[in-house]
Amino acid sequence: MNCVRVEPSVPVLAALVLLSAGFVRSQYAVPSANRQTGRFPWPGGKRCAVSLTFDDARLSQIDLGIPLLDRFGVKATFYVSPDALRERPDGWKRASSNGHEIGNHTMHHPCTGNYAFARSKALEDYTLDQMAREMDSASDTIRSLLGVQTRSFAYPCGQTFVGRGKEVKSYVPLVAGRFETGRLWLSEDSNDPFFCDTAQLLAMESDGKSFDQLMPAIRKAKEEGRWLVFAGHETAESGPQTTLLKTLDDLCRYAQDPLSGVWLDTVGNIGRTVQAIRKEILIN
Repeated sequence: MNCVRVEPSVPVLAALVLLSAGFVRSQYAVPSANRQTGRFPWPGGKRCAVSLTFDDARLSQIDLGIPLLDRFGVKATFYVSPDALRERPDGWKRASSNGHEIGNHTMHHPCTGNYAFARSKALEDYTLDQMAREMDSASDTIRSLLGVQTRSFAYPCGQTFVGRGKEVKSYVPLVAGRFETGRLWLSEDSNDPFFCDTAQLLAMESDGKSFDQLMPAIRKAKEEGRWLVFAGHETAESGPQTTLLKTLDDLCRYAQDPLSGVWLDTVGNIGRTVQAIRKEILIN
C-alpha cells in the first residue's frame, strides 16, 4: 500500500512552532503575569519568609537576645561592628557556631554628616575607594577574630551613597560584588522574592514594637508570599533602639507553630534559597 506524504501548509507550520514555543515557556519559565500575581514557591509549603537582623554587635545581643533565640532554635543575622566585636569575641564565636549569621556592617560605620556622631566619617566626604576599604577591612577583621567569611552586608544608617550633589555615587555595586545580600534600613515594606534586588533588601524596624505591632507586616507578607526582614539593635526588656525580648519571644513562638506558614531564618539562608528558586524558574 502506497503512503501519500502530505506536506503541511505554511499556516499549519507556523501554528505548530507557536504551540511548541508556548509549551517550552510554560515548562521552564514563570509568565511575567505570575511575577505580579503568583505566589512564590517557598520551601515546605510556607507562605512567607521572615528574617530577624540586628546591628552593631551590641552587648545586649550576646547577653539577652541570642540566648532567647537559642532556646527556640531560631537563627538570626547579626551585622557586627569590629570595635564592639572585639569586646566579646568568644560570645560571637559561640553565636556563629550555633548557626547565627555574622554579617558585615563596615569598619567605622560611616553615615551622613547630618548626624553629629558621623561628622568625621561623613558619607558626603567619602569616595568609593574609601567605602571599599571600609567593607574589606571589616571582613578581614571578622575573619581574623571569628574565622568567619561574611556573605551578608548591612548599609550603615541604610544609606547607599558617597559624595555630594552631582558627584554622588552609589556604592551598591561594591556591595553586590562582595556579598550575597545587602540590607537597607527603615523601609516601608517587605521584599517581593520574584523581583527584589538582593543587594538592596528592604528592612522594617523591629525596635520599640510589640508583637501585635509587627503582625500587620507579617500578615501582609503571608498574603502576598513575600520576604519580610526586620532590623533592630539592642535586645532587652526596654530602652531606646531596643527590640523587646517579649516581642522576640512572641514572634518565635508564633513562627514555630506549623500553622503560621512562616519560615523564620537568616538573611543568608533565605537569600540563597530565593536566588536558587529564581534561577530554577529562569528569573534573573
